[in-house]
Amino acid sequence: MKQALAALLCAGTIFWAAPAPVFAASGVIERACRTSGRNRATPQLCGCIQSVANGSLSYSERRKAAKLFKDPQMAQDIRQSDRSSDETFWKKYRAFGERARKSCG
Repeated sequence: MKQALAALLCAGTIFWAAPAPVFAASGVIERACRTSGRNRATPQLCGCIQSVANGSLSYSERRKAAKLFKDPQMAQDIRQSDRSSDETFWKKYRAFGERARKSCG
């Protein structure tokens, strides 16, 4: 009994020390992805994209990026904007997209 309990505790320690599965991420990007109506928008993929966004974009940038899922014209407007803040966001958004593509497939 003690050995089984020790094994369970060790497994629990390993589980908690290991990184969380990428599909466990939840947030504004994950919700926008899942409700986008795209065929590939699985919970695992959307969670992975959210995880990458959490490490790449600020909270306000993640909120702005989530809006792009619903409004592709907004993405085009930001990309073509002359505002320096839009240019900064677009560069970060593109880098985030590339990281998500490499990490999430």
